[in-house]
Amino acid sequence: MISLDDVAKRAQVSTATVSRALSRPEMVAEATRERILQAARELGYQPNQLARSLRQRSSRTLGLIITDILNPFHATLAKGVQDAAEKHNYTVFLFNTDEDPEKEQRALNALRGHLPQGLLIVPTPKAKENLKLVPKLPTVELDRSSGTPGVRTVMVDNLGGARTAVQHLIGLGHRRIGMIVGRLDISTAVERHQGYREALAAAGIPYLEQLVLPGNHREEDGRKAALALLTLPPEARPTALFVGNNEMTVGAVLAVRELGLRIPQDLSIVGFDDSRWAATMHPALTVVAQPTYELGFLACETLLSSLSRGQAALPTSIRLDVSFIVRESTAPPDGFSHGLKRQRRRSH
Repeated sequence: MISLDDVAKRAQVSTATVSRALSRPEMVAEATRERILQAARELGYQPNQLARSLRQRSSRTLGLIITDILNPFHATLAKGVQDAAEKHNYTVFLFNTDEDPEKEQRALNALRGHLPQGLLIVPTPKAKENLKLVPKLPTVELDRSSGTPGVRTVMVDNLGGARTAVQHLIGLGHRRIGMIVGRLDISTAVERHQGYREALAAAGIPYLEQLVLPGNHREEDGRKAALALLTLPPEARPTALFVGNNEMTVGAVLAVRELGLRIPQDLSIVGFDDSRWAATMHPALTVVAQPTYELGFLACETLLSSLSRGQAALPTSIRLDVSFIVRESTAPPDGFSHGLKRQRRRSH
């Protein structure tokens, strides 16, 4: 690695002069400064940003911790954060936890060494404990809330979005509506589950525990949950499914195809999250759409505003509206049992 000493030798000046030329150029004569810069370019010298941060006790960096970079939702979220950070000349350190609290803990420990000015985090269920590692670091939680005191949150209207989705299915005539729910130790899943229950209660439809199965935010778990629901006895099977996130919806669609059922003739599906595949699959999927990019961008802007204006000047919680997009995956419940009979005939 090229050092200040190497640049000093090439420019035939002292190391202290090189340091001043790079950090406080107005203190060095122009001819000397140009000779030093030329030497640095020739050698390919890159200033040690971390060392500079240690001297100044700050850096123009932010930490971003998300839970699943392979999920299009989280990838879009991260892009929103990065674009907002770059707008203000900040660099973002990105970490992925895979919903693992231990990985989250390691990410927070790694971030401490980079002295970021702030943190954006999609929290795991243990984030409230893990965030004690960075007690003085300005933090904004996005998408979810861990309930950590003093931490701002930027989320969407999960409860209202879920309620609208289930009301849509009820309006089509469905009464046996299943739900594939995320982990109920995560705030988004809790809120979407509550919205599902509220919509049923408002319509006088009883809540049946056997129609709600966990999908753990994962495609394969969503597939297994859908298979379990769709192979219940005929009188107990759901005629429609509300699925709590994008990855679980993929699994549910795979399960429907595995059983030889048709969407929406045999089963209606509504997913929470929009994506390119949801709009282009056949039939196109009815969804609760989140403003995902805007969620990341606004969360980053909120964090940077708190750094410049002070924590007390900003609201502690921001909620963005969702939109409900009706496509082709929902219809009245008039062909479900016939579809299962057709599938069983093909299997014999």
